[in-house]
Order: sequence, then structure tokens, then C-alpha cells
Amino acid sequence: MIRRVSTNSCLSATAFGSFMKWSFNSSKFHGESLDSSVSPLLVPGVHVFHCPDVVGIVAKLSDCIAAKGGNILGYDVFVPENKNVFYSRSEFIFDPVKWPRRQMGEDFQTIAQKFNAMSSVVRVPSLDPKYKIALLLSKQDHCLVEMLHKWQDGKLPVDITCVISNHERAPNTHIMRFLQRHGISYHYLPTTDQNKIEEEILELVKDTDFLVLARYMQLLSGNFLKGYGKDVINIHHGLLPSFKGRSPAKQAFDAGVKLIGATTHFVTEELDSGPIIEQMVERVSHRDNLRSFVQKSEDLEKKCLMKAIKSYCELRVLPYGTQKTVVF
Repeated sequence: MIRRVSTNSCLSATAFGSFMKWSFNSSKFHGESLDSSVSPLLVPGVHVFHCPDVVGIVAKLSDCIAAKGGNILGYDVFVPENKNVFYSRSEFIFDPVKWPRRQMGEDFQTIAQKFNAMSSVVRVPSLDPKYKIALLLSKQDHCLVEMLHKWQDGKLPVDITCVISNHERAPNTHIMRFLQRHGISYHYLPTTDQNKIEEEILELVKDTDFLVLARYMQLLSGNFLKGYGKDVINIHHGLLPSFKGRSPAKQAFDAGVKLIGATTHFVTEELDSGPIIEQMVERVSHRDNLRSFVQKSEDLEKKCLMKAIKSYCELRVLPYGTQKTVVF
């Protein structure tokens, strides 16, 4: 049975506790602010909850918010058939004077303990810090440029701590000038098959909340992923599984494909097999030359990566088993 609840009206109640990363250990919320134009006195928040499915979860969470004078603006529930698990995501508004941020976290943590929750996360965009991220890339710039422009426009709800690449870039390029102007450090770390420079990368990213591989053409080892211990998000140049090896767009072009795509997924030890966050597709035809074909492919990659990061920061992405995700 699948239950889905959605509402646009201001109902009394609903909110929650302290967030997860992929491993469910994080208790901070970071990301883009919700619309706070409803009232200058009320602050928007988001809560996600993942626990074994039992009767009374929605009522308990709603009562928690209602007791503090909060109102639900949107609510989604997913209960997969024969899985005995419950997922929910709520958007709500509240008065931080009546319900202090710290008390909110404690209240939802109490509910999480009551229902043996695997994840209970609350985020208040106007009060909580944004995610700190690092970007890793190789030679191609299109995903990096898109992210930097969105970040500059306030549409990417993160703080970019640094950019790391295994390719050197001249200091007078538009990317290097942009990074310097905004105080974002650039680290050139040349890699070889024998030395992936992973210890140096781990030192640079140790204070980040998650990593983004913006077309980073190097494999990250299991030791790196365990050492980092937080989420790593990758953009893949196709619909997994896809053409492998060098020049995948040219391979697809030469094969005469009619549909191209891009996939954003979490990185795991098994190559290109992590849980999928977002996928996008576009039709191509015999009228496309290689240049237009590659341009369409790169445009998809940029859009797919940006949407996935936005969903992640807005707490729309929750793990579903070991290989899937719930994306509200």
C-alpha cells in the first residue's frame, strides 16, 4: 500500500528533529530558505522522518507542531508496500520565540526515540548554516561554471569552500578570476594511476558537509569514501548503465542513439552503482552534428546536477533500502 498526503492549506501542526546524511548520523540542516513572506513573525522550517511504520506517527508529529503554535504548509508521506517503513517530509511555519530552535530539535528527537526512527531531521533555513561543500573536477568546466553562476545568484544553497582538480588552469582564465574574486581557493592536485592524492584531498575537504564530483574523471577508493564518511554526489554522462570509457558522447553519437540522458547519484565503492537522485533525458536525431550532440549532453548534465543538489539541500532525498532513494 502507498499512502501519499499533500496539502497546500495552513493546517495546524507538523515538524521534526535533526537531519541525516546518507548514513543518518548528521543532525544539522543546511540549504535554501523557504518562502518566509507568509508573516514577518513566523519562520519556515522543514522536517523529514524515516522510521518503522506504525499507527499514530502523523498524529504525533502534527501534535508536536500544533502544541507550539506551528502551521503545516505542505506534507508528503510515503509508505512502500510490504516494507514496514514510513517516510515523511513536512514544510511548516512557527514562531521562534514560542518555539526556540534548540527546543525544537529536542522535541523531535524525543519523537524519534519513541518510534525508533532511522532518521529525524529538522532544518530552519534562516537559522541554520548552509552546507559547506567542495567541488572536484577534471578538465571539463561546464558543470563547475553552472554551479558557480547559480551560487553567485543565490540559487545554490551552499557555501563553496574550495575547488579541487587534477588539471591545472591558467590564472587569467574566467574561472580562476571568478574564484579569486569570491575568495574560493583552487587546488591543483595532479594524479597518476599509482597515486590518486586521496590523503591530500581528504585533508582539504575534512570540514565539508558533502562533496560534489562536477565531472571528476578519477575513481574514489573505498578507503577514501570511508575516510570521508559523508555523502559524495556525482554527475554521470548518461542514463546508467551507459557507454563506458573515453568520449562517451562520441560513442553514443556514432551509435546513432535517439535519446541521451544524465544521471546524478551517490558515490559508492562500486563504480556508477550508487543510489540515483535525479535523471534527465532529451531526444536527439540524425539532424544533430557532433557539436550539437555534445552541447545537449552537457546541458543535461548541468541541469541534472543542479536539481539533485537543490533537492538534497532541501531535504527531499532519503535512502530507500540500499540501492534506491525517496525523492519528495
